[in-house]
Amino acid sequence: MSEQPSEQTEEKSMAGRTVLVTGASDGIGAETARTLAGHGATVLVTGRSAEKLRPVAEAVGTEPLVADFARLDDVRRLAAEVAERTESIDVLMNNAGGTFAPSKKTADGHEPNFQINHLAPFLLTNLLHPLLTAAPDSALVVNTSSIANLGGKIVLDDLDYENRRAIEFVAYGTGKLMNILFTRGITQRWSDDNICASAVHPGPVGSSFGRDSWIVGLAYRTPLKRFATISVEDGAAPLIALALHGPDPEINGRYFSRFSIDGRENKQAHDQALIDGLWERSAALVGLG
Repeated sequence: MSEQPSEQTEEKSMAGRTVLVTGASDGIGAETARTLAGHGATVLVTGRSAEKLRPVAEAVGTEPLVADFARLDDVRRLAAEVAERTESIDVLMNNAGGTFAPSKKTADGHEPNFQINHLAPFLLTNLLHPLLTAAPDSALVVNTSSIANLGGKIVLDDLDYENRRAIEFVAYGTGKLMNILFTRGITQRWSDDNICASAVHPGPVGSSFGRDSWIVGLAYRTPLKRFATISVEDGAAPLIALALHGPDPEINGRYFSRFSIDGRENKQAHDQALIDGLWERSAALVGLG
């Protein structure tokens, strides 16, 4: 059995590897990008704020790739721009996401927690599949999930909450649950392509999480934030550890609660019908064959 990812990462090198980090404008995405660049990786960064993303891109030595996951055309453009900059991707860090008011539909007409947390990264990962398969060795996809997956509920016939009320935290938890199912879908469908996938809960990070949600954002802007959250550096540490650990059958399809493998999961997380159904319906929604 191989060694599991841990916080002891100081001496590990990423030289010769290419990493794409989404949601890299600030928070754990920015910290992950800077740290992996410090380990020698070529790091590409994307985020929706050009102003915030620019200094991060400068710090890692690449051009910023601006994309808003509330617009699927932005995701398609992003995939094309990434393909122009590199011939392969060794590690894809699907970190973009957050919690959003369900009433604020995306430009594509979807419930925002569903699109931004799941549908957009699902589309991006599929569009980047050729670059992942082109990695010199195996490639790794890391999906940033959350313990909130425990409060989610996937209804395949109503992914966009057209026939039921969308409650914000439940919709967010459902998106994070989808991250885990998507991870298992990658494991099952792309194993012959030498692509591994893991999902990870980074912890309650005191970053700009929830800035688009009045309710969650209010809690994160109070003095209580200091007592209820961990630092950005601590939150990024599990993502960094997985990236440095690299693709490994022992972590393939597994969900980490920070550094603990097989963290607490919603009972739907291993439902094969949901794993297959979510993939198939997501593919149809974004126009993938």
